[in-house]
Amino acid sequence: MSEVPSTMQAIVQEIYGGPEVLHIATVPTPVPGPRDLLVRVHATAVNPVDAKVRGGGPAGAPVAEPPQIVGWDAAGVIVAAGERVQRFAVGEEVFFAGDITRPGSYAQYVAVDERIVGHRPSSLTFEEAAAIPLTALTAWEGLFESLGAQQSPNGPHRPILIVGGAGGVGSIAIQLAKRVCQLNVIATASRPESRDICVRLGADAVIDHTQEFAPQLRALGIPGVDYIFSTAPLDNFAQLVASLNPLGKICCILGGEAAKALDVSGLFPIRGTLAFELMFTRPRLGVEPGRQGHILDQVSDLLDSGVLVTTMNRVIHWSEVQDAHRQIESGHTVGKIVLTIDA
Repeated sequence: MSEVPSTMQAIVQEIYGGPEVLHIATVPTPVPGPRDLLVRVHATAVNPVDAKVRGGGPAGAPVAEPPQIVGWDAAGVIVAAGERVQRFAVGEEVFFAGDITRPGSYAQYVAVDERIVGHRPSSLTFEEAAAIPLTALTAWEGLFESLGAQQSPNGPHRPILIVGGAGGVGSIAIQLAKRVCQLNVIATASRPESRDICVRLGADAVIDHTQEFAPQLRALGIPGVDYIFSTAPLDNFAQLVASLNPLGKICCILGGEAAKALDVSGLFPIRGTLAFELMFTRPRLGVEPGRQGHILDQVSDLLDSGVLVTTMNRVIHWSEVQDAHRQIESGHTVGKIVLTIDA
């Protein structure tokens, strides 16, 4: 590690609060553990979880271990590796979503367990690649593991409702559901630009998530759907149940307060299944972490073959991170915002 500086620049926070608490500072460069890669970050993407962690305590209260570095999407080059690393070598280009229990990727360097890392798609820039990992892992685990959808070039075109189709996760879920599983994809969106994005990515139809779902589905000739993948808060859970076919499955990626009092009784008479997807479960709890590296390599192949496309929508300099967080908190972000990191 002689060529790696002992300090680096990173976007940090010492206290909880709004976007204004984020600033660039000099901090120690992380030292990789036995299974870790030390990656020189070229680009990092902004996700809603970043803002949640940033504001995860009373405003003005000190963070648990200052300075805190958020951000869990990155693409970069390996500059050092732990002694037990097996899958990668120094100089390889990678992308990953990281581990929420460790310092994040709003930094020039980040240490990450090799098992949750994938090879960067060669056809994508670092910025385009950085937009992918967290949302692709969430969509992949939700669709294939929680809902049990099948990867098939000649699928049965079973109907799936993707709630929040133009967001970061939804925009990947649409592509996987249509282009990999050959499902009949109905997405939700409310603005013209959001609807256009959903259709461009492969949605067969788009309904308005500000209106009742079931009547809109029936108007399309769809009495119910076999799968629901929801990226929205659980306030609309009754609508999800009303739109589900018997023996159907629902996967939600948000829990929060609404999950504590969730009424699932409507699932009982139709033998419906409810599952939750949290991408950080594997790295945080050590549950088959290597599975995520394998998924990212498959996603990389699909991107390079043109089956999937990047969901990057906007690229800005990392000095504009506060504006990026304000945008992500507006709830109207289409695709992904990516930050470029200075050398």
